[in-house]
Amino acid sequence: MGSGWKCQGLRWSDGAPVLGWRRGEGGARRESVLEYGRDLGFRAVGARMCVGARGNVCPLGALVAGRGTGGQCAECARLDRAHSVAADTIADDPRTYRVYLAWFGPGMVKVGITAEERGSARLLEQGAVAFSWLGRGPLMAARRTEELLRRALGVPDRIPYARKRAVRAALPVLAERVAEIERLYVRTGALEGWPSSLERLEFAAVDHAGVFGLAGLAPATGVVVELVDAGCVTGRLVAAAGPDLHLATADGGMIVLDTRLMSGWELTATAGGDGGGEGAGGGAGGGAGGGAVTVPVRDMDSGGVQDGLF
Repeated sequence: MGSGWKCQGLRWSDGAPVLGWRRGEGGARRESVLEYGRDLGFRAVGARMCVGARGNVCPLGALVAGRGTGGQCAECARLDRAHSVAADTIADDPRTYRVYLAWFGPGMVKVGITAEERGSARLLEQGAVAFSWLGRGPLMAARRTEELLRRALGVPDRIPYARKRAVRAALPVLAERVAEIERLYVRTGALEGWPSSLERLEFAAVDHAGVFGLAGLAPATGVVVELVDAGCVTGRLVAAAGPDLHLATADGGMIVLDTRLMSGWELTATAGGDGGGEGAGGGAGGGAGGGAVTVPVRDMDSGGVQDGLF
């Protein structure tokens, strides 16, 4: 029997990856902190259900596709987007916003904004290996600055996770990471057209390689494509960046699990594993690295998908 605890996805809290859980329509909640070096093992149960919107249960009780990273039905996704700063649907937000320059790997940089009260949480969520603040001010000034710098620097508004994952195990040293960000920071400072209401901030690089556990990270050999009913994922957690967990498997492989694929699933612990929720690994597990991975995994070398790679 399942535990009834459905995964709500991963967030970053105090520099650590945390899985959220929700049980039943009453909305009982709990969280489980994931620790590097510990074993993770869980089995998916039943079908994947919509996680709802804005903290509420999905009124439709809708099923969602296994390969989607949103974890929401169309109605709940629309509701969330209607209250999204990123979607430009809120123009009168009174909060202070910060503009940032984020670095994910050589030549992979983006400019973005985040509410100042959130600190660096947005950067951790995106898997930014390093970043620097550029300025702070009202929302619309921050948004105009973001567009100005994006066009001037020729950087994209999004960088696919596949590209981020491909370089995490072969990053340049800290000094080189900081130098690339600083060069771009200097370029932004020379641009004209910054809104007068935006306060420019001094360069101060923040590096997340240690927080993510990337030192000595082995290259990924596979990426989980989706979870399926009765499918298992087991491995030792060695690193996490953004929504991605890097798991060392029993045969020496290294798979990447995008935790956005976990949202909406009821997950129960495998023998000796730590799945995260009550009945799904409420405590730490041991020996999960000896289990099997029986969900579809895309091989990093061939690009093919196998139903039970390990």
